[in-house]
Amino acid sequence: MSILLDTHAALWYALGDGRLSAKARATINDEQEQRFVSPASYWEIAIKIRLGAYALNTTFQQFWNGALQRCGYTILPIEIAHADRICSLPLIHRDPFDRMIVAQALVENLPLVSNDALLEGYNISRIW
Repeated sequence: MSILLDTHAALWYALGDGRLSAKARATINDEQEQRFVSPASYWEIAIKIRLGAYALNTTFQQFWNGALQRCGYTILPIEIAHADRICSLPLIHRDPFDRMIVAQALVENLPLVSNDALLEGYNISRIW
């Protein structure tokens, strides 16, 4: 099986953050799972770092390269079909990064690991 991690889930897992639910952590830890991360996630974090809203203990590139290797993340490229799906998404969530991640989850039929219950309005499978 494969899963897509929302930005906070990917960060919290990589950082060992206790805010990650037990169910989410167990799902991500499952060796049978392919763990996908969207480029929207690292783009979102880069913007938050630049705005001073988030900080890492290392460089951005070192953090993500390390997380990809240590956590076994695979980048799910943003395809035209993903952007196309955004055109028909209802405006339940206005955050463009979350909307892209939802579109990817829908197009690829992937469960989304996220604590954002608002995303369930998109009829996705949310794990938390």
